[in-house]
Amino acid sequence: MAELLRTSPLDAWTDALERLPDTVRIAVEPYVAMVDVRLGTVGAAASAALGVDLPTAPGTWVPAGTGRAVWLGPDEWLLSSTTETPEELEARVRAAVLPLGGSATDVSAQRIGLRLTGARVRDVLAKGCSIDLHPRVFGRGSSAQTTLGQAGVVLLALFDAADDVVVLVRSSFAGYLADWLLDAALEFTTTPTHDR
Repeated sequence: MAELLRTSPLDAWTDALERLPDTVRIAVEPYVAMVDVRLGTVGAAASAALGVDLPTAPGTWVPAGTGRAVWLGPDEWLLSSTTETPEELEARVRAAVLPLGGSATDVSAQRIGLRLTGARVRDVLAKGCSIDLHPRVFGRGSSAQTTLGQAGVVLLALFDAADDVVVLVRSSFAGYLADWLLDAALEFTTTPTHDR
């Protein structure tokens, strides 16, 4: 049986995204395994079993091995891994949380990651997002579930300067969001000036 090749729903947007200026760079993140974890009680046993202290403060994320652990709710997290297959990550996490009364579900195909970098990232996001993205409020380790344009997203601040953000969007909304971001970034593209 031939192995299925994974293609990104944003392949058609690659050229347009690559033409953006350095003030607003948008790149499709590589595919990663993702697992949604539900766990009622987080403590030393869960941390030891998972190999990461799950974030317990709302709106935060932490590095987790080669991926991230994102707080999604009082008893829900999104774990990712860049080195494990979806099946490996789900099996590992399920084995860790099942004895603690938790659950783990593979959601790898559910979201696409877009990484926005540059001095105008906050300005672009502010066009369609009503949360405060100022670095004093939304610095490294911050996350937010919100809408961007009309799409539900999860934002992850990678650095304190608010100029490096990952946007996780459902695969079915990825094309819409790519179009929206390109339109929102249009104002910040440089156009040549002509002498008269």
